[in-house]
Amino acid sequence: MESMTFSSLFTDTCGKPEHLSRRTLLRSAGFAGLSWLTPLSQLLAIGAEKSPSRPKSVIVLWMQGGASQLETFDPHPNSKISFGSTSIKTAVKGIEFGAGLDQTAEIANEFSVLRSVTGDEGDHARAIYHTKTGFRPFPGVVHPSTGAIMSHELPVPVTGGKPLDIPTHISILPSALPARGGYLGARFDSFQVGDPIRAVADLSSRVDEKRDEQRFESLSVLEQSFAAGRIADLEGKRTLHQTAMNNARSMMSSEQLAAFNVGERPAAERNAYGDTPFGRGCLAALDLVQAGVRCVEVTLNGWDTHINNHEAHLKQNGILDPALASLVRGLKDRDLYDDTIILVGTEFGRTPKLNVTEGRDHWPHGFSIILGGGGLRGGLAIGETDPSGEKTDPTRKIRVDDIHATILSSLGIDYESELVTPIGRPLPLSEGRLIRELL
Repeated sequence: MESMTFSSLFTDTCGKPEHLSRRTLLRSAGFAGLSWLTPLSQLLAIGAEKSPSRPKSVIVLWMQGGASQLETFDPHPNSKISFGSTSIKTAVKGIEFGAGLDQTAEIANEFSVLRSVTGDEGDHARAIYHTKTGFRPFPGVVHPSTGAIMSHELPVPVTGGKPLDIPTHISILPSALPARGGYLGARFDSFQVGDPIRAVADLSSRVDEKRDEQRFESLSVLEQSFAAGRIADLEGKRTLHQTAMNNARSMMSSEQLAAFNVGERPAAERNAYGDTPFGRGCLAALDLVQAGVRCVEVTLNGWDTHINNHEAHLKQNGILDPALASLVRGLKDRDLYDDTIILVGTEFGRTPKLNVTEGRDHWPHGFSIILGGGGLRGGLAIGETDPSGEKTDPTRKIRVDDIHATILSSLGIDYESELVTPIGRPLPLSEGRLIRELL
């Protein structure tokens, strides 16, 4: 009989990471061994699914390139670091936003602005990794994004009495660095799609239904030989390749695919979001979370403003503003806002000084991120950056991993628990602390 190592108790035969939590270990005796079979965070997730107070989905609006806090959500008008940037009043007394965010300013009471977010990376790729996972890049390990953790930890959404046919983790208009599954496995990577003005590509068979069935019957012969001696899905008694094929076929015939395509929606509805690729992505995100998708990431490129910072940000704000405001209104109209956390994030901010080309350079020492929905408190501006630009550290510093801890906790996921990777290495879901002002 093969010997069982300590780490093998927490890793199934598919190499899928399982929980190893300090609390799970301490309580294992009291639960008469139950916690060895059912990880604590999975029990919490089941309870969260039944509780109406827990959000079920996350929408990430990703500002690729490093949005300037000074021209978006933390303006300092008439200060020496503004260099002429102006601001507008919002629905919350004492909180102002950058010019061009008029619609978003009208609903500022619906979300909170974290103005003192700090990271440890100033390079785009490393900072994106850091902000999307809560961890700095480290040799030998790839950490999962929030969407991957949600898909791994929370029960598969059920729609119409059966599991969701479409992926639970989706990236719309992805950049070169979309959300990843990391050590959880490639099956937790985000499903990547382009502009939702049209249907998802490659989901229709190129032959008629009868011939299509004959092809799959022939394929089953090869599947049987392929499966011999390979890792199997113990529940379905099939290889992961077969599981992927079956999931793909279910998706191809699913009515839920309509959520990806907003091209048939009335022009007035698309125009409310700006009718840009990003705006259409936000409209699709609304439909997808209503269908049951756990996490949708929508990317807006163009924030890397080393040249003509002010002009570029006015253009970007014009794209972001109607899409963000309409998304919040749409979630509220469909009674989904308390079920959905919205995060408007970026990899870092921009320097208090302008360079010789009137641009702002990389600045991870105090930038802005928005959190709203999901029962989180709205109408707050947490943290302050120095209007003189002399101090590097902001007041009430918020670490990137604090945001991850807060989101996971709100979802009912034990952010302090650990997963054992396929190579037997225990890693925490987050090393952050809760942002208690939001709870």
